[in-house]
Amino acid sequence: MGKYIARRLIWLPVILLIISFITFMLGRFGPGDPVEILLGQHSNPKVVERIREQRGLNDNVMIQYGRYLRNVTRGDFGESFKYRGRSVAELLKKKMWVSAQLNIAALIISIGLGIPIGLFAALKQGTAWDISAVVFTLLGQSIPVFLTAPTLLLVFALKLDILPTHGWGGFFDTRIILPAVAMGIPGVAIITRMTRASTLDVITQDYIRTARAKGLTEGAVRRTHILRNSMIPVVTMLGFSLAGLAFTSFIVERFFGIPGVGNLFIEAIFARDYPIINAVIIIGTTMFVGANLVVDLLYPMLDPRIRLGGASVAD
Repeated sequence: MGKYIARRLIWLPVILLIISFITFMLGRFGPGDPVEILLGQHSNPKVVERIREQRGLNDNVMIQYGRYLRNVTRGDFGESFKYRGRSVAELLKKKMWVSAQLNIAALIISIGLGIPIGLFAALKQGTAWDISAVVFTLLGQSIPVFLTAPTLLLVFALKLDILPTHGWGGFFDTRIILPAVAMGIPGVAIITRMTRASTLDVITQDYIRTARAKGLTEGAVRRTHILRNSMIPVVTMLGFSLAGLAFTSFIVERFFGIPGVGNLFIEAIFARDYPIINAVIIIGTTMFVGANLVVDLLYPMLDPRIRLGGASVAD
């Protein structure tokens, strides 16, 4: 397993180098000068040129890229164009933690409801419970967040007046409930559908009939054989959720006034704040590769028949 992890991690610098080069070049040759956008339409050409010189934007593009890579390896993503005098790392640090807390809350809701509902629906196949679960998944996936969020605000904040409308107070504050539910509902629907489909496939396998024929109790069969094997597709989907743990929906952040990284990223795109854009993409890529590695390592634990790079996790 150690060799497998090492082989996967060796590719991480290569992937990051490719991604960083593409995003850096798009920032340098893409439309819109970030300095001119920062200063506005009445910007002074001399001031623009002075800022470009201070930022090293007049140097050869490969020299700029080399300097950028050297700084990134030290954890320095540069200074924001829009928020002058503030480093990108400083801006992202607090906002990513806010987004991570919100995502964790939404993930708890998605997993805590999605897996039990999906299992229950599969075991009650063809009944009214199963049909209700299928209808719920279709509705949950089809209703967009920009409709779910205002509906939750209208019902629980305006009509019932039991939850606050906006703001942020941390993971254990009541202001996290509505945005977490708004983000968690689509996840509940997706996990329910995947769990149901996977469970229906597993319960028709020969080894399930064999386990029952050997005299195992129904509870043991469901817990040891059905649940573990039906979780493989769900774990795959959860890997993508882990990859985006620090990045929330900017729509949810806008609706509920949450100071997360999603809103910062959208503002950076409009302001052509390429240091922030590049940093978010690089961090997101790293998290995506790491999450995929974690998912791959979980597969053999759920199903010993799956082997990593020709060797089981036990090897």
